[in-house]
Amino acid sequence: MQDSPQRPSAGYPSSVPVTIPTMASTLSDSELVARCRSGDQQAWADLVERFSRYVYAISVQAFRLPEADAEDVFQEVFARAYEHLDGLRDDAAVRPWLAQLTRRLCIDRLRSAARERPVGDEQLDLAGSDETLTMLEEALTVQEALAESPEHCREILDRFFARDESYRTIGDALDLPAGTIASRISRCLARLRELLEGRTERDRPSSSR
Repeated sequence: MQDSPQRPSAGYPSSVPVTIPTMASTLSDSELVARCRSGDQQAWADLVERFSRYVYAISVQAFRLPEADAEDVFQEVFARAYEHLDGLRDDAAVRPWLAQLTRRLCIDRLRSAARERPVGDEQLDLAGSDETLTMLEEALTVQEALAESPEHCREILDRFFARDESYRTIGDALDLPAGTIASRISRCLARLRELLEGRTERDRPSSSR
């Protein structure tokens, strides 16, 4: 495994939620963790890549940390994950484990900042953080399911939902009759729903030591 995790890209837009990714690896979370345990350097790089936006988004969206603090939390999360990966009881639960670790470190950072404020302003404002964490969790689940979808489904769903393109625009771009776009979207959504249901069953949270 590499000696230390990489920082997020310099231009990462903290105000933008998790979006449709190109997954760094086709391995499942549990397979990726197992390879990390065996000392596979590429697997560790893939794990950081897979969850980097998720961890960073928790810091800046759920806890509204400044960019510098969010990057420090990012570094600490993956440094601790590297050190304590063997303490994870269920390899498939690496995502909720990282989320909980990120949450604790963000709260520690906020408490540290509160101690430096004038008396009377030390109350932490965590209102909405749980709801935002739930939103980010759902977003990551959807994007992982999209990554498992056929390429033609990823493109047509991205065009319709993310880019807000019309049936005609999509049809022109994909060289398809506009009248077939709705049925394609419907079939792809049904496929995505199946993947989401299967992922929900596989990725039930588990505790770590």
